[in-house]
Amino acid sequence: MTSMISVQGLSVHFGALRAVDNIDLEIPKNQVRGLLGPNGAGKTTLVRVLATLLEPTSGTVTVGGHSVERHPNSVRSMIGLAGQYAAVDDLLTGRENLEIVGRLYQLPKTEARKRADEALERLSLTDAADRLVRTYSGGMRRRLDLGASLVGRPEVLILDEPTTGLDPRTRLELWAFLRDLVTEGATVLLTTQYMDEADELADRITVIDTGHVIADGTADELKARVGGDLVTASPKRRADLARVAELLTDIGSGAVRVDENQLTVSVPVDARVDALVRTAQRLDEAGIELSDLGVQRPSLDDVFLAITGKVGSDTTAPTETKRHRGRR
Repeated sequence: MTSMISVQGLSVHFGALRAVDNIDLEIPKNQVRGLLGPNGAGKTTLVRVLATLLEPTSGTVTVGGHSVERHPNSVRSMIGLAGQYAAVDDLLTGRENLEIVGRLYQLPKTEARKRADEALERLSLTDAADRLVRTYSGGMRRRLDLGASLVGRPEVLILDEPTTGLDPRTRLELWAFLRDLVTEGATVLLTTQYMDEADELADRITVIDTGHVIADGTADELKARVGGDLVTASPKRRADLARVAELLTDIGSGAVRVDENQLTVSVPVDARVDALVRTAQRLDEAGIELSDLGVQRPSLDDVFLAITGKVGSDTTAPTETKRHRGRR
């Protein structure tokens, strides 16, 4: 399968800091690749290299067969990039912002307007389309910024935490829009702080930490690394947490995890019912009252913690990325 994005032996050093260290990554055409990692993992650095905003220290990177170093203009003509912060023109209306982007992609005027209207509708901005952007709220500006990255229907979309700050309904609408674009042939690299987003959208997920790829696979493959299903127990009294953890020690495999007022232990899939029954019996015999007890499939949050030893992924990035939307 031909790769739309190919990263081979990529390293980016800032003095003694190795922000990205010998990363290999292949993303086929028409795939959504989720990129997860904790703060400082190197995600934004990788995004900036792919967007031709940062030169690699070593290695080769191509987008659509074009080298980001030797043919940056060709790469820019293929990509749509949304960074973590809105970058729209306050002195134009929402519709004008999007139409200009379409024209930069050399779309005919009527098609540019059609694409702009579609993006405005998808992102719930139709009612505000003809208002100046300086009157928009922060959330509206964010949605417009996303629309500007999508309106040109680029072959490759690089989205750096695109739904941060969006309300749940708009998140779902954006997800639907992205699925439509992929159906029409787009390739997407998606960094996100939301595990459910990666689980829902990504065909494959790459996890990076300290500049290295530490895991790669489908959501189900990564979840399998946790070791099975999860028995969870939440005592009514926080004072009982240590006692519950002790009672769950030999229920499953691995250490008992304590998160807020909930304890979690991994158990084999074929032993989930037995493990749940034994847990209930032990805690009842110990006189421990529970607010919740259950068994569930591992989430990507569980996977992320198991792989990295850290909770969640990036919520901030050290450098704001610019956008190259039009052809140059």
